[in-house]
Amino acid sequence: MTQDHSTPAASQRGDRIAKWLARSGVASRRDAERMIAEGRVSLNGTTITHPATFVETGDIVQVDRNVVSAPDRTRLWRYHKPDGLVTTHRDPEDRPTVFDSLPEGLPRVISVGRLDLNSEGLLLLTNDGELARKLELPSNGWIRRYRVRVFGVVDERILASLAGGSEFEGVRYGPIEAHLDSRKGDNAWLTVSLREGKNREIRRVMQGLNLHVSRLIRTSYGPFQLGTLARGELEEVTGKVIREQVPGLSGSKTPRPA
Repeated sequence: MTQDHSTPAASQRGDRIAKWLARSGVASRRDAERMIAEGRVSLNGTTITHPATFVETGDIVQVDRNVVSAPDRTRLWRYHKPDGLVTTHRDPEDRPTVFDSLPEGLPRVISVGRLDLNSEGLLLLTNDGELARKLELPSNGWIRRYRVRVFGVVDERILASLAGGSEFEGVRYGPIEAHLDSRKGDNAWLTVSLREGKNREIRRVMQGLNLHVSRLIRTSYGPFQLGTLARGELEEVTGKVIREQVPGLSGSKTPRPA
């Protein structure tokens, strides 16, 4: 089943199995390669041991002995994530997940980036791991914007200085645009924007300013907006919008005109 991808025959054999799994919405290509290395993936009943294996039409692919459906057309949804849900398919602490809360009948999807347990707002979901990878690329330069409620004394000059980058507890953070929207007593609402983000970056940077984050709501991810989506609501992005915002999306999964 293994072919050198540089040969003419390989170009006619469809996708490598890790890419095929990503396009099927099982996981990102990197995670799919890890699953293969762990011996969790089989093709036509034989465990796959090398990612340079190609999937042809009619082949049966299984992950953890469960049959994986062939890739469908690329689809993308905007989802208003409530707080209290983790963005993972399997949580070792058995906490409720985003994916447990989705409507029945939805294909298997993965998230574009994550929002932590106590964060809420816009989360993009897709059935295509390749699309997820494209949307997460730092080279997009896409702004991620948040509404943040903090407790403490806000110094607007210090907020403005975050635009030049910052460092807290030995960790260097990139530029953050932060602006005070309103203040009532010791509580304030901020608008915070960044282009790349480390895990829990906003919370940690605000903590470094002696500000406690009590709510964190993502309102946009690049060109995609939370808009008026209600908590827990899901809305599909049209194929036309995907094609406009993600040029060069390749293969048979390119969305049909909508």
